[in-house]
Amino acid sequence: MPDDDLVRSTLRDEWHLVPQEITALRGTLLSRAWEVTVGDDRYVCRLRDRGMRRPVEAGLAAAGHLRGRGIAAGDPVRTLDGKLTVGTEEGLLAVLRRVPGRRLDGGDPVDQQWWGDRLGAVHRALQGFHHAGLRRWEALDVDAPHLAREPWLREAVTGAMTATTRLTVTDRLTYGVLLGDPAPGTFVVDPATGKAGLLDCGASGTGPLVYDVAAAIVYAGGTERAAELIDGYLAAGPVGADELEAALPVLLRLGWAVRAFHAARHGCEEALRTARRALESAAG
Repeated sequence: MPDDDLVRSTLRDEWHLVPQEITALRGTLLSRAWEVTVGDDRYVCRLRDRGMRRPVEAGLAAAGHLRGRGIAAGDPVRTLDGKLTVGTEEGLLAVLRRVPGRRLDGGDPVDQQWWGDRLGAVHRALQGFHHAGLRRWEALDVDAPHLAREPWLREAVTGAMTATTRLTVTDRLTYGVLLGDPAPGTFVVDPATGKAGLLDCGASGTGPLVYDVAAAIVYAGGTERAAELIDGYLAAGPVGADELEAALPVLLRLGWAVRAFHAARHGCEEALRTARRALESAAG
C-alpha cells in the first residue's frame, strides 16, 4: 500500500508542492487517492496502475469537457515540466484541484439522489466525447492467477463474464463513456451553493452505460439499498427505465464480479466476502 511519504516526496519533487496535511481517501478498489492541503489550496492525488497512462489522460480531458458543460470536475495540475502524470514505484500519480464541497455518503437517501443525478448528467454530457486514450470496454481476465485465491472465485467471475457477453450480443444497449469506478466519495456537493460535481473523471473506457449504474449500486450495497440512486439516475441520464430494468441484473452480477476480482487481487477480505454473497445470490 502506498504511504503518505511517497505522495509527499513526489508532490515536492515533481509539482513543487509542500503539503501541510495528507488524508487518504477510502472507498474505492480500482485506485488509491489522497486529499492534500497546501496553504489555502486543496488538491486530490489519484494513483492508478502504470499501464493506465492513456486512459488517465483521457479522464483528465473528459473532466475538462465536463467543466465546459457546467459540471464541476477536478482540474489537473501539470508538473514543473508540464506532464499530466508521473510514474512512481507504486503506480501513476495525477494531481487535480479539489472541487469544493463534501464527499457524498452512499447510504444517505438525499446523497443518493445527488449521486444518481450527477452520474446521469456526466453520462449525458460525455455523449460525443472522444479521446485517443479511451479504451474499449474490456473483459475481466478469467485466467488471472489471483482468481485461484478462493475455490469459488474463478467460476463466479467466468459465469458473470459469460452472461455479460450474451447480453451485449443479443440486446440493444446504450453505449458511451464510462467512469468505471463511480464510488459515492468521488462525487461532492457544495452546501454553500447546492451544486454537485466530481473530484475527477476516471473515463475508464467506452461501454454500456448501465454498467456504471450497476457499479454504483454495488457501492450502495445492492439494489434494495439503492432506490434513490436509481431514481436520480433515471431523471438525469440517457438510459431509459426499460433498458435499465432489462440489463441491470446481468451487469450488476458483473459489477460484483469486478469487485471480487479486485478485492482478491488487493487482499481486501471483507469486500471479497461481500461480493461472494452477492454473486451466490445472483447466480441462484
